[in-house]
Amino acid sequence: MDAIELLTQRTSCGMLEAPAPTAKQLELMFQAASRAPDHGLLRPYRFLTIQGSALDRLGQLYLDASLVKNPDIEEAQRNRLLNMPLRAPMIVVAIAVIQQHPKVPEIEQVMTAACAAQAVVQAAYAQGVGAMWRSGDLMFDANVQKGLGLNDNEEIVGFIYLGQPMRDRQAPEMDQSLYVAEWTGE
Repeated sequence: MDAIELLTQRTSCGMLEAPAPTAKQLELMFQAASRAPDHGLLRPYRFLTIQGSALDRLGQLYLDASLVKNPDIEEAQRNRLLNMPLRAPMIVVAIAVIQQHPKVPEIEQVMTAACAAQAVVQAAYAQGVGAMWRSGDLMFDANVQKGLGLNDNEEIVGFIYLGQPMRDRQAPEMDQSLYVAEWTGE
């Protein structure tokens, strides 16, 4: 697969199954992440890999954090929270590590972390691994962040679900005129 095909044909895979990526595949994904645009070379990101029984513990963390906000969660919602991490054999948590810097504001550091996460997703696709970048309220939840060991200067930028695609997906055609325009200054 050439680079242009990779960039124009990648699509998210919401239905993933075992096996999880190999150690070598992960190494290449994280190597790709290290090439993200990075003003000041701060490397303002890190990653956590979660697999096996740790996925069950992540589901319990989701439930426990949600019960703090709403102790009356119905059984169906409890089960949904417990099973959310089980939609893939591995989750990579992408984390922005914010540093005080006179020339690199926080937003640029978060954008670098997001670019690093996207590089993980692209490198997964290039190796035939399915990926789905998920977000949602739980990534902003202080109890989830604490449970995952985040420091005060860190925030989650996404949960990247990884595994083997359960079905083929084609990239949808996009009308570029909906998101590309020329500015002429007139």
